[in-house]
Amino acid sequence: MTPGPLPDRLAPGAGRVTLPLLAAAALAALVVPPAGALLLLAAGFSLWFFRDPDREPAGAGVLAPADGRVSVLREEGDRLRVGVFMSPFDVHVNRAPVGGEVREVTHRGAAHRPAFCKDSDRNERVEFAVAADESDDGGTTEFGCALVAGWFARRITPYVSGGERVTRGGRVGHIAFGSRADVLLPPSYDREDVRVREGERVYAGRSVLARRE
Repeated sequence: MTPGPLPDRLAPGAGRVTLPLLAAAALAALVVPPAGALLLLAAGFSLWFFRDPDREPAGAGVLAPADGRVSVLREEGDRLRVGVFMSPFDVHVNRAPVGGEVREVTHRGAAHRPAFCKDSDRNERVEFAVAADESDDGGTTEFGCALVAGWFARRITPYVSGGERVTRGGRVGHIAFGSRADVLLPPSYDREDVRVREGERVYAGRSVLARRE
């Protein structure tokens, strides 16, 4: 897969990665031109990686928090977890599955296993709970969302804090270079309410993961 045109909008942190690459490319071009060309390509990929396109929901329901493929669909007690694995080629800006008030934001974990494997449950992550607006979920209460670092990703940048309000599909964070984002559905949701299957491709803020009829 090759990068497309450079994006109009970039996620925060793009300059921290791209500017050093551009500076290194300029210096290398004077000494070892092929190396300068490779560094310039790396800078272009970095800009493309930090792209942040606008999104519109495809319909009512709980939205995907990330671009990628559904890699987790399992029961945890009386709740269902739906996880989306992001490859390095996916948009890495994460979005709120529902609108409402952010109850709390917690940072935990220290491992950096591949985000698509079972051991990633111990990975570094930022978790937040959203008390959903009734218009988003039909009257259920709290949704969980987790931004999970992968083996290569070392930086999770949350955009929200406890007490803030988020809109459905609004931007809530960014994870650098390959990772996973999960939604923990309330107990009132069951398997029949889930609208995706494992391996299915979804898009943050657009694709519907679950919906109660």
